[in-house]
Amino acid sequence: MVDTVLAFEGERSHQYRILRAVKNRFGGTDEIGVFAMGEEGLGEVSNPSSLFLTDRSRDVPGSVVFPALEGTRPVLVEVQALTVRLASGATPRRAVVGWDSGRLAMVLAVLEARCGLQMGGAEVYLNIAGGYRLTDPAADLAVAAALISAFSERPVPSDAIVFGELSLSGEVRPVSHDALRLREAAKLGFSKGWGPKGMKPVNGIGVDGFGRLGELVDLMLGRD
Repeated sequence: MVDTVLAFEGERSHQYRILRAVKNRFGGTDEIGVFAMGEEGLGEVSNPSSLFLTDRSRDVPGSVVFPALEGTRPVLVEVQALTVRLASGATPRRAVVGWDSGRLAMVLAVLEARCGLQMGGAEVYLNIAGGYRLTDPAADLAVAAALISAFSERPVPSDAIVFGELSLSGEVRPVSHDALRLREAAKLGFSKGWGPKGMKPVNGIGVDGFGRLGELVDLMLGRD
Protein backbone atom coordinates (compact mmCIF):
# COMPACT_ATOMS: atom_id res chain seq x y z
CA MET A 1 0.00 0.00 0.00
CA VAL A 2 1.56 3.28 -1.14
CA ASP A 3 0.26 6.83 -1.58
CA THR A 4 2.56 7.99 -4.35
CA VAL A 5 4.98 6.36 -6.79
CA LEU A 6 7.50 8.67 -8.47
CA ALA A 7 9.89 7.84 -11.29
CA PHE A 8 12.82 9.65 -12.87
CA GLU A 9 13.01 9.42 -16.67
CA GLY A 10 15.75 10.42 -19.08
CA GLU A 11 18.73 9.13 -20.98
CA ARG A 12 21.69 8.17 -18.79
CA SER A 13 24.08 10.31 -20.85
CA HIS A 14 22.01 13.51 -20.41
CA GLN A 15 22.03 15.78 -17.36
CA TYR A 16 18.28 16.38 -17.48
CA ARG A 17 15.65 14.25 -15.78
CA ILE A 18 11.85 14.22 -15.80
CA LEU A 19 10.05 13.48 -12.55
CA ARG A 20 6.73 11.76 -13.21
CA ALA A 21 4.06 10.52 -10.79
CA VAL A 22 3.16 6.98 -11.78
CA LYS A 23 0.59 6.74 -8.97
CA ASN A 24 -0.84 9.48 -6.78
CA ARG A 25 -3.68 8.75 -4.38
CA PHE A 26 -4.23 12.45 -3.63
CA GLY A 27 -3.97 13.98 -7.10
CA GLY A 28 -3.45 13.51 -10.82
CA THR A 29 -0.57 11.70 -12.50
CA ASP A 30 -0.51 13.83 -15.63
CA GLU A 31 1.93 16.50 -14.43
CA ILE A 32 5.73 16.39 -14.68
CA GLY A 33 8.73 18.20 -13.24
CA VAL A 34 11.91 18.81 -15.22
CA PHE A 35 15.24 18.97 -13.39
CA ALA A 36 18.90 19.44 -14.26
CA MET A 37 21.85 18.09 -12.30
CA GLY A 38 24.17 20.91 -11.19
CA GLU A 39 27.05 21.34 -8.76
CA GLU A 40 24.66 21.47 -5.81
CA GLY A 41 22.36 18.68 -6.93
CA LEU A 42 19.10 18.65 -8.85
CA GLY A 43 17.60 22.03 -9.75
CA GLU A 44 14.25 22.77 -11.34
CA VAL A 45 14.14 23.83 -14.99
CA SER A 46 11.62 26.66 -15.14
CA ASN A 47 11.26 26.67 -18.95
CA PRO A 48 11.44 23.06 -20.20
CA SER A 49 10.59 24.01 -23.79
CA SER A 50 13.89 25.85 -24.30
CA LEU A 51 15.71 22.85 -22.80
CA PHE A 52 14.73 20.31 -25.46
CA LEU A 53 15.28 22.54 -28.51
CA THR A 54 18.60 22.79 -30.32
CA ASP A 55 19.82 25.80 -32.29
CA ARG A 56 17.03 26.80 -34.70
CA SER A 57 18.98 29.47 -36.59
CA ARG A 58 18.78 27.57 -39.89
CA ASP A 59 16.50 25.07 -41.60
CA VAL A 60 17.75 21.47 -41.40
CA PRO A 61 16.11 18.54 -43.22
CA GLY A 62 14.61 16.00 -40.82
CA SER A 63 14.18 18.40 -37.89
CA VAL A 64 10.68 19.26 -36.63
CA VAL A 65 9.45 20.94 -33.44
CA PHE A 66 6.54 19.25 -31.68
CA PRO A 67 4.51 20.80 -28.82
CA ALA A 68 4.07 17.85 -26.46
CA LEU A 69 1.50 18.07 -23.70
CA GLU A 70 2.36 16.78 -20.23
CA GLY A 71 -0.79 17.24 -18.16
CA THR A 72 -1.55 20.94 -18.48
CA ARG A 73 2.03 21.89 -19.38
CA PRO A 74 3.07 22.13 -23.05
CA VAL A 75 6.72 21.28 -23.71
CA LEU A 76 8.32 21.94 -27.09
CA VAL A 77 10.65 19.13 -28.17
CA GLU A 78 12.62 18.48 -31.33
CA VAL A 79 11.92 15.40 -33.43
CA GLN A 80 14.94 14.41 -35.55
CA ALA A 81 14.81 11.96 -38.46
CA LEU A 82 17.44 10.58 -40.82
CA THR A 83 16.85 8.32 -43.82
CA VAL A 84 19.56 6.50 -45.78
CA ARG A 85 18.75 4.93 -49.14
CA LEU A 86 20.23 1.45 -49.51
CA ALA A 87 21.18 -0.64 -52.50
CA SER A 88 18.45 -2.90 -53.83
CA GLY A 89 18.09 -6.09 -51.82
CA ALA A 90 19.68 -4.77 -48.64
CA THR A 91 17.72 -5.08 -45.41
CA PRO A 92 16.90 -1.61 -44.02
CA ARG A 93 17.32 -0.85 -40.33
CA ARG A 94 14.80 0.97 -38.14
CA ALA A 95 16.15 2.65 -34.99
CA VAL A 96 14.20 4.91 -32.65
CA VAL A 97 15.12 6.70 -29.40
CA GLY A 98 12.47 8.37 -27.24
CA TRP A 99 9.37 7.15 -29.09
CA ASP A 100 7.44 3.93 -29.60
CA SER A 101 8.96 1.76 -32.35
CA GLY A 102 5.55 0.31 -33.21
CA ARG A 103 4.17 3.79 -33.74
CA LEU A 104 7.08 4.58 -36.07
CA ALA A 105 6.32 1.46 -38.11
CA MET A 106 2.68 2.59 -38.42
CA VAL A 107 3.62 6.09 -39.64
CA LEU A 108 6.02 4.61 -42.20
CA ALA A 109 3.32 2.24 -43.44
CA VAL A 110 0.81 5.10 -43.82
CA LEU A 111 3.36 7.21 -45.73
CA GLU A 112 3.98 4.36 -48.14
CA ALA A 113 0.45 2.98 -48.56
CA ARG A 114 -1.54 6.25 -48.50
CA CYS A 115 0.96 8.83 -49.77
CA GLY A 116 3.09 6.88 -52.24
CA LEU A 117 6.45 7.53 -50.55
CA GLN A 118 8.66 4.50 -51.23
CA MET A 119 10.56 4.37 -47.94
CA GLY A 120 10.64 0.58 -47.61
CA GLY A 121 14.17 0.40 -49.01
CA ALA A 122 15.65 3.12 -46.78
CA GLU A 123 17.13 2.92 -43.31
CA VAL A 124 15.24 5.12 -40.85
CA TYR A 125 16.60 6.67 -37.67
CA LEU A 126 14.37 8.68 -35.33
CA ASN A 127 15.49 10.57 -32.22
CA ILE A 128 13.75 12.79 -29.69
CA ALA A 129 16.33 15.42 -28.71
CA GLY A 130 17.40 15.98 -25.12
CA GLY A 131 16.58 12.52 -23.81
CA TYR A 132 12.85 13.27 -23.74
CA ARG A 133 10.46 10.31 -24.06
CA LEU A 134 7.30 11.02 -26.08
CA THR A 135 3.98 9.37 -25.29
CA ASP A 136 1.63 12.00 -26.72
CA PRO A 137 -0.27 10.54 -29.75
CA ALA A 138 -0.29 14.02 -31.30
CA ALA A 139 3.37 13.42 -32.20
CA ASP A 140 2.33 11.33 -35.24
CA LEU A 141 2.20 14.26 -37.66
CA ALA A 142 5.48 15.72 -36.40
CA VAL A 143 7.22 12.37 -36.91
CA ALA A 144 5.69 12.06 -40.38
CA ALA A 145 6.86 15.58 -41.28
CA ALA A 146 10.38 14.80 -40.04
CA LEU A 147 10.49 11.61 -42.13
CA ILE A 148 9.18 13.36 -45.25
CA SER A 149 11.71 16.16 -44.74
CA ALA A 150 14.63 13.79 -44.28
CA PHE A 151 13.63 11.58 -47.21
CA SER A 152 13.14 14.50 -49.62
CA GLU A 153 15.94 16.71 -48.23
CA ARG A 154 13.41 19.55 -47.90
CA PRO A 155 13.46 21.20 -44.46
CA VAL A 156 10.38 22.16 -42.47
CA PRO A 157 10.48 25.93 -41.75
CA SER A 158 12.36 26.56 -38.52
CA ASP A 159 9.57 28.85 -37.26
CA ALA A 160 6.89 26.12 -37.53
CA ILE A 161 5.53 23.60 -35.04
CA VAL A 162 3.76 20.40 -36.15
CA PHE A 163 1.24 18.23 -34.32
CA GLY A 164 -1.68 15.88 -35.02
CA GLU A 165 -2.71 12.25 -34.67
CA LEU A 166 -2.78 9.95 -37.71
CA SER A 167 -5.21 7.16 -38.51
CA LEU A 168 -4.40 4.15 -40.69
CA SER A 169 -6.45 5.72 -43.48
CA GLY A 170 -4.10 8.71 -43.56
CA GLU A 171 -6.56 11.06 -41.86
CA VAL A 172 -5.13 13.78 -39.60
CA ARG A 173 -7.24 13.67 -36.46
CA PRO A 174 -7.87 16.54 -34.01
CA VAL A 175 -5.94 16.54 -30.72
CA SER A 176 -6.61 18.07 -27.33
CA HIS A 177 -5.57 21.57 -26.28
CA ASP A 178 -4.37 22.83 -29.66
CA ALA A 179 -4.69 26.46 -28.50
CA LEU A 180 -2.50 25.75 -25.46
CA ARG A 181 0.18 24.21 -27.68
CA LEU A 182 0.11 27.19 -30.03
CA ARG A 183 0.36 29.69 -27.17
CA GLU A 184 3.48 28.00 -25.83
CA ALA A 185 5.02 28.09 -29.30
CA ALA A 186 4.21 31.80 -29.63
CA LYS A 187 6.08 32.50 -26.38
CA LEU A 188 9.25 31.03 -27.90
CA GLY A 189 9.00 32.96 -31.16
CA PHE A 190 7.36 30.44 -33.50
CA SER A 191 4.99 31.89 -36.07
CA LYS A 192 3.44 28.87 -37.86
CA GLY A 193 1.40 25.88 -36.76
CA TRP A 194 0.80 22.80 -38.92
CA GLY A 195 -1.87 20.48 -37.60
CA PRO A 196 -5.42 19.14 -37.98
CA LYS A 197 -8.12 21.09 -39.80
CA GLY A 198 -10.21 23.38 -37.65
CA MET A 199 -7.38 25.02 -35.70
CA LYS A 200 -7.68 28.74 -35.10
CA PRO A 201 -4.81 31.26 -34.97
CA VAL A 202 -3.58 32.04 -31.45
CA ASN A 203 -1.36 34.95 -30.37
CA GLY A 204 -0.38 35.80 -33.90
CA ILE A 205 0.58 32.27 -35.00
CA GLY A 206 -0.68 31.43 -38.48
CA VAL A 207 -2.12 27.94 -38.89
CA ASP A 208 -2.29 25.46 -41.76
CA GLY A 209 -4.79 22.66 -41.21
CA PHE A 210 -4.66 19.30 -42.96
CA GLY A 211 -7.47 16.78 -43.31
CA ARG A 212 -5.22 14.04 -44.69
CA LEU A 213 -1.52 13.27 -44.51
CA GLY A 214 -1.29 13.47 -48.30
CA GLU A 215 -2.01 17.20 -48.11
CA LEU A 216 1.07 17.70 -45.93
CA VAL A 217 3.16 15.59 -48.31
CA ASP A 218 1.99 17.71 -51.27
CA LEU A 219 2.89 20.92 -49.41
CA MET A 220 6.34 19.74 -48.39
CA LEU A 221 7.20 18.28 -51.80
CA GLY A 222 5.80 21.26 -53.71
CA ARG A 223 3.14 19.23 -55.50
CA ASP A 224 0.13 20.99 -57.04
